Amino acid sequence: MVEPIGLDSSQPRFTWQMNSDLQGAAQSAYRLRVATDSTAFGGQGKLIWDSQKQAGDRQLIIYLGEELQPFTSYYWTVEVWNQEGKSLGQSRLASFETGMMDEENWQGAWIGDNESRDTKTAPYFRREFGISKEIQSARAYIAVGGLYELTINGQRIGNHRLDPAYTRFDRRLLYVTHDITESLTQGQNALGVLLGNGWYNHQSTAVWNFHNAPWRNRPTFSMDLHIRYKDGSREVISTGKDWKTSLSPVVFNSIYTAEHYDARLEQQGWDRPHFEDKEWKGVIFRSAPAEKIVAQVMPPIRYNETIEAQSISQLNDSTFVFDIGRNISGVSEFTISGERGTLFRLKHGERLAPDGSVDLSNIDVHYRPTDDSDPFQTDIFILSGKGEEQFAARFNYKGFQYVEVTADRPVKLSKDHLKAYFMYSDVPQVGEISSSNATLDAIWWATNNSYLANLFGYPTDCPQREKNGWTGDAHIAVETGLYSYEGIKIYEKWMDDHRDEQQPNGVLPSIIPTSGWGYEWGNGPDWTSTICLIPWNVYLFYGDQRILEENYEAMQRYVDHITEISPEGLTTWGLGDWVPVKSKSPVEYTSSAYYLVDARILAHTAQLLGDRENAERYDILAQKIQQAINDKYLDEERAIYGSGYQTELSVALQWDIVPEHLRSKLAQNLADRVEQDDYHLDVGLLGTKAILNALSENGHAEVAYRVAAQETYPSWGWWIVNGATTLYENWRIDSENDISMNHIMFGEIGAWIYKALGGIKPDPAQPGFKNILLQPHFAGDLDHFEASHEGPYGRIHSQWERAANGQIHFEVVIPANSTASLRLPGTLSLPSAQESGISSKMDKDGSTVYSLPSGEYSWTLGQ
Repeated sequence: MVEPIGLDSSQPRFTWQMNSDLQGAAQSAYRLRVATDSTAFGGQGKLIWDSQKQAGDRQLIIYLGEELQPFTSYYWTVEVWNQEGKSLGQSRLASFETGMMDEENWQGAWIGDNESRDTKTAPYFRREFGISKEIQSARAYIAVGGLYELTINGQRIGNHRLDPAYTRFDRRLLYVTHDITESLTQGQNALGVLLGNGWYNHQSTAVWNFHNAPWRNRPTFSMDLHIRYKDGSREVISTGKDWKTSLSPVVFNSIYTAEHYDARLEQQGWDRPHFEDKEWKGVIFRSAPAEKIVAQVMPPIRYNETIEAQSISQLNDSTFVFDIGRNISGVSEFTISGERGTLFRLKHGERLAPDGSVDLSNIDVHYRPTDDSDPFQTDIFILSGKGEEQFAARFNYKGFQYVEVTADRPVKLSKDHLKAYFMYSDVPQVGEISSSNATLDAIWWATNNSYLANLFGYPTDCPQREKNGWTGDAHIAVETGLYSYEGIKIYEKWMDDHRDEQQPNGVLPSIIPTSGWGYEWGNGPDWTSTICLIPWNVYLFYGDQRILEENYEAMQRYVDHITEISPEGLTTWGLGDWVPVKSKSPVEYTSSAYYLVDARILAHTAQLLGDRENAERYDILAQKIQQAINDKYLDEERAIYGSGYQTELSVALQWDIVPEHLRSKLAQNLADRVEQDDYHLDVGLLGTKAILNALSENGHAEVAYRVAAQETYPSWGWWIVNGATTLYENWRIDSENDISMNHIMFGEIGAWIYKALGGIKPDPAQPGFKNILLQPHFAGDLDHFEASHEGPYGRIHSQWERAANGQIHFEVVIPANSTASLRLPGTLSLPSAQESGISSKMDKDGSTVYSLPSGEYSWTLGQ
């Protein structure tokens, strides 16, 4: 987080990058200093922490200074010395600011409007107060059961959407901090809050029973405004009985279905000073929904991209269909003038029926309406008749490409009347690829679209039909996400959700967060291994142990439960290779493979955390599971697992189940099987995670590329050539079920492109790309390929060009203070080690591994 405000951490982590283009640049020492006064670094003021000059190359440091105080601004800077012992100077001054730090520091009461949870209309809240002094700074801290929009003097505060993020509301609630210094003014000020339901008061009905959630209630909130004046005094404005409430024009809102807005009910100026509110009611006190109220510290959901309608078609004199040209998650914004009382229905969908209308049949399968007052993905907007009016849902988002707008009377519309906003957690982009294969590039782009469309403070499966945190989808796509986006804070928050949902015996539900559904179906190691796989992958990408430390106990309880119910080492608990093309591998085989992966991760984690006893225990368990899988499923003579399906062979290679002496033969059998399938996929969810990696990492990169770049059914490219801008839920485009058109579950290909073609992988022995495992495969018909990833140490870049004579020109950039282990086909002609710093050694498989210090390199490789 850059310059964050509202932190609760007593030991925040500091990180930086060494800025040097010199070959072999490395950090030999650092000094980090923290103060409450930005002028303290010139030697005049007091430091609250000075690490002193510390020898070493670490670039991730945990705060170890004086106890941090709430509501306080801190400044920090770091000085770095290079490999020659020369100081590179002091970094620019950076800052962070603490928030509540403890629930006891809240002053505001929890308030509500005394309506029942079944009341459809959203509530307004307001309060006025005066300011007579000059303001130095001001912050608003707001915690909500539900969703909110905050306004001050009629202006919306911030550009976040759908705050606060979804959690298990009766166990953990998030608060959001806003800098409101520029929003307040001397004289009279008015605070306005509009509350929405979100997942807290789920009024729509669906198969997961969120309308019966144990926490469900009418939305409520608590807020403190902390104002610092230039004379040094402070004031806190809090929620209490001096607030008033009224019903709003948002007459219905559901995170699952849509939002209804009646502009005739608008109260102009309701959130401005001097509004006449004598008809408004008093508020009531409410209990806090949860004991834990903690800071929301992650990239917020935003309108990240504005998309204009690409075309419009007219079905009749009152119905028009807008096409925004691509599938997104988000909302549409409709702008229109018309007669008072004109009612518009805006139906959002992913595909069209033969008659050109929007078809919801592929995404409304789990919708269980009790009546026709809550149509699926259909906003309702009623005009006030007061000139040009604008509507966009505040407390809902949808998955769509098309919007069917139907009026209750004849109207005239053009494509300029509607635009859309692509919404998701605004994670910074840190990776990019480009190649000479347009289909491959489009697959990567579509994969990223689906990843982002399913990131709303937690990873989801789809943005329309469910919006749920399906665990299997998330761990399959975690590498894809981390290669392209700065996802650590989203995943850290989601692991908090895991611990909130975990039962005492270690069991996790298949969707997280949940209201109680998913503990008895859909979970199991092939799905809920997220508790191990997510922390481990975040550790690999960032080199940060905190997520392992925080989840270590939960990981143990989960694996120990599987061991308890599966004492022989095999488990049948799980869903298996979900939505396969045609061949379904045994659930026992795939679930036991993930059980094995979890045990290994636990053994590694225990070793990292200094728990030698458990490191040994889980290592022995892993060996037992591996042996049990091989005893039952491995045919050593034929070097196949089970029936020899693509998934069975791939999983054995991907997760290192196969004995080493059979690896090469098994990989050849997999390549042969893929060739028999005409270089097409015959896998489901779990197989897609494994197959491309299993091939490319075991001598068959050409076969992997042919599968990845395939353009006929079944393949990723088949979707693309048929117009996909996101990934689908089913290989068959014409499938009658399981055909959401924006799912991330088959998204591993996005990570594979970086790993196999760019060759960029983290090194478990030196994680966070401290050492980069670099092994590009110059595969297929590609004339050009490049990939970059901004890791903790800086930008890693891998690029190659194929010349007409077959030679490869290869370039790589290794950021300062990191190294790389490079494997290439053939041998390199190198300058002397003394000149370049490059060394080489023969690996056990007979290949040459080159050790590269940081810097820029280029080579031309023979045919």
